[in-house]
Amino acid sequence: MLCVNTAFTSFLPRKSTCFFSSKSTTPISCTLQGTVAEPKSTAAGEPLLLNAVRGIDVERPPVWLMRQAGRYMKSYQTICEKYPSFRERSENVDLVVEISLQPWHVFKPDGVILFSDILTPLSGMNIPFDIVKGKGPVIFDPIHTAAQVDQVREFIPEESVPYVGEALTILRKEVDNKAAVLGFVGAPFTLASYVVEGGSSKNFSKIKRLAFSESKILHSLLQKFTTSMARYIQYQADNGAQAVQIFDSWATELSPVDFEEFSLPYLKQIIDTVKKSHPNLPLILYASGSGGLLERLALTGVDVVSLDWTVDMADGRRRLGPNIAVQGNVDPGVLFGSKEFITDRINDTVRKAGRGKHILNLGHGIKVGTPEENVAHFFEVAKSIRY
Repeated sequence: MLCVNTAFTSFLPRKSTCFFSSKSTTPISCTLQGTVAEPKSTAAGEPLLLNAVRGIDVERPPVWLMRQAGRYMKSYQTICEKYPSFRERSENVDLVVEISLQPWHVFKPDGVILFSDILTPLSGMNIPFDIVKGKGPVIFDPIHTAAQVDQVREFIPEESVPYVGEALTILRKEVDNKAAVLGFVGAPFTLASYVVEGGSSKNFSKIKRLAFSESKILHSLLQKFTTSMARYIQYQADNGAQAVQIFDSWATELSPVDFEEFSLPYLKQIIDTVKKSHPNLPLILYASGSGGLLERLALTGVDVVSLDWTVDMADGRRRLGPNIAVQGNVDPGVLFGSKEFITDRINDTVRKAGRGKHILNLGHGIKVGTPEENVAHFFEVAKSIRY
């Protein structure tokens, strides 16, 4: 049952109509007939997500979820039983396409992201690795010396990961512009953290020791990742990706002053390089726990900053300014709650984000064990919203 709650609409722009669940004072959807900023007219034929990022008028925020293809889905678990190696699942064209499309077939998100991993390019850079079940990434020969950095090759994606380009091309045909096909890469500092630490880390002592005692070595490694990831983004775009997300998951382990030395300039270089060759390609930047760095993330030149759930969406909007789109930022743990609770949190996020230039998402990836029916409810509610 939907009803209009006039108490809430008094706080919205003039001539607004909002719809509410009968069990909640938070709107399920709002129709705004007057807004502060005049949106651009809709571009026909373009996916909703691209229009929203570009500031074009949209009827609702587009929605997709990080790790929407993954272990919470029974269909994915079935594939894992047959193909237990993550690298096999993520480096086989047919499997990559099948897994990427699993959430598309069930939930019809507005973004279909390539099933892959940020470490996928490492083998092509002469950095042997594996992703071990129950342990995560394992770098077989962690990098600590200048001689090791010299052995790192710059990445040529068409030679090292042709399956990525093939999968993206197929995804574009399958999705047929009904959603945006998304690619992604790892940011230089995050990739360097993995290869220096030897895998995941809790305290990042090895990468920080290198940064603070032999920074020249780290800068050399970061530059190789920078050149390679810029090329990888261009390759993904040339093969069908309509937007690309950059994951700088570990940059927030740096203090602001160290972020300005070891992450920010390399992110800027990637974005400047890509924008020269692909000026209309939306670039999204995600860094978990980034509340202390938001203003600096905006300096990278990205089109979208993806917020984690520890940042209030309204505060994030204010701090980033009106020219940058935002993504996020519902706590993934919310998906363990009741359907009413999930609905309330979605609406709170959308209300705080305001109209336009917002991609509804989680503040991190979907957690293992999340009820699949709750993910379905998230998409159902999100797609019923109207500005």
